[in-house]
Amino acid sequence: MECLRLGAERFGWSRRTAKPGQVREGRLLVGMGMAAAFRNNMVLNSGARVRLDAKGVVTVETDMTDIGTGSYTIIAQTAAEMMGVAIDKVVVRLGDSSFPVSAGSGGQFGANSSTAGVYAACVKLREAVARKVGFNSADAMFADGQVRSGNRGIPLAEAAGRDGMVAEDTIEFGDLAKEYQQSTFGSHFVEVGVDAATGEVRIRRMLAVCAAGRILNPKSARSQVIGAMTMGAGAALMEELAVDKRHGFFVNHDLAGYEVPVHADIPHQDVVFLDEVDPISSPMKAKGVGKLGLCGVGAAIANAVYNATGVRVRDYPITLDKLIDRLPEVA
Repeated sequence: MECLRLGAERFGWSRRTAKPGQVREGRLLVGMGMAAAFRNNMVLNSGARVRLDAKGVVTVETDMTDIGTGSYTIIAQTAAEMMGVAIDKVVVRLGDSSFPVSAGSGGQFGANSSTAGVYAACVKLREAVARKVGFNSADAMFADGQVRSGNRGIPLAEAAGRDGMVAEDTIEFGDLAKEYQQSTFGSHFVEVGVDAATGEVRIRRMLAVCAAGRILNPKSARSQVIGAMTMGAGAALMEELAVDKRHGFFVNHDLAGYEVPVHADIPHQDVVFLDEVDPISSPMKAKGVGKLGLCGVGAAIANAVYNATGVRVRDYPITLDKLIDRLPEVA
């Protein structure tokens, strides 16, 4: 509900004319549409190995993947925060099958699961460091490259010693999925302009408001949502496979015939994350966010087209041939 309320406020939903086909700007019919977004939050058991060497460098090893979604960054952030070192003192190694098994990428489960595995390994390493230097692990503080207890502080490099230290662990979620219904929520708002003569649809602006627990990295999360919104725009307005069923042939099998969005198709996008945490989902108190940016986008665009023209299209993509013979009369 907060996603809907905040989205309506930010987007100017109160200025929308509810009756379709009423707003004109030159030859454009202008409309607004919105849709709710919903995606279940999934978590998968994930492991990591964390090494501390004699230079105070922390190395994380996990077979998690990074397909351009920022895994290297958020895993480095997690290890840096847990071990109390600067992020340039963290080395992240991914994608090797000899490393502890992690969630992998996909399905909106990668970030929360993999960082929780790194968290678990760092907890074990912290306990080992504290024990080695004679501190109570419950009282030990890790900050500024040191482990501290009371008024004593020991550099991590010194604590690691010449041979260094290593710890490995896996986060296991047990019956969490059976005990709790875990979900992410959002809202999408879209404004379109439809050419009153040709039926061409152009997106003018888009807004997504997301509730996805703790946002581990606002920049990379925003980029994921913007990418998903762009995918949704493509699916709603232009992406369609033409299949020759006689010969099992994809007719438009290249980017000359299968159209995808470009910068000119997406003039303005904005993303807002609610300030929240989810203490149940994982030790990171986060949830997935990637797919949430896609859920509801197509419906919001279709609703905006209806608001602009009065034409309800119920099958994607919403191409001009599905609009042109039903558009309002041009004065």
